[in-house]
Amino acid sequence: MTVLTDRAVDPVILGDLAQVRLGQAFLSRALNEVKNEDLVRPSALPGWSRAHVVAHVGYNARALNRLVDWAATGIVTPMYSSPLERDEEIELGSTLAPRALRHLSDHAAIALDVAWRDLPQERWSETVKTARGREVPVSETVWMRTREVWLHAVDLGTGSRLADVPGPVGERILSDVLEVWSSRGEAPVRLVADDSGTVIGEPGGSVLEGRLSDLLGWATGRSVRGVRSASGDVLPAPRWI
Repeated sequence: MTVLTDRAVDPVILGDLAQVRLGQAFLSRALNEVKNEDLVRPSALPGWSRAHVVAHVGYNARALNRLVDWAATGIVTPMYSSPLERDEEIELGSTLAPRALRHLSDHAAIALDVAWRDLPQERWSETVKTARGREVPVSETVWMRTREVWLHAVDLGTGSRLADVPGPVGERILSDVLEVWSSRGEAPVRLVADDSGTVIGEPGGSVLEGRLSDLLGWATGRSVRGVRSASGDVLPAPRWI
């Protein structure tokens, strides 16, 4: 019997693949807990139903798959033709029948995982361009997907919590958020996770404290609960993505 394994051999890439697969399983379990009739109910993201979230994560997998194809073949295949196309795709996807929506989520994720599995080690450093115009090695697509599956599993509102997000994943998301803010010239922020002792951000900015999961909720625009500042006022976080 043939055993199919990852063609990548770099231990960092293999570790990232293990983490994203764990996150995909987390998302799939959360989606399985949503009854069909509840897909139209609001998600934890303002303006989006649960169906919007499911459509987004499904089409996100397809978009990232296009980047992996780009790296594998050398043929430029952008994630989306435009931001408008992306938004329209999600809106239309949210109207799919429950069975079709679940099929989209499951099969797009499987196709992306197969594309990663079959990508030769020498192609993982190929440069592709994200929807925001960043030029990155295709290995970055694994992390891009990791953020999506862990956060949006929580957004489905089935009982999954930000506290369920593994510490290394949460810390890396927070580092990403601060990096984006810095690139836009936002005021510097220093985040102190008092449950793990992790400090993220450079000295000199305003200091916010709380559990790692609470800081993650604040930084990604999901909640200000549990976050403290010296001034006593915790303002909503700047936009991330």
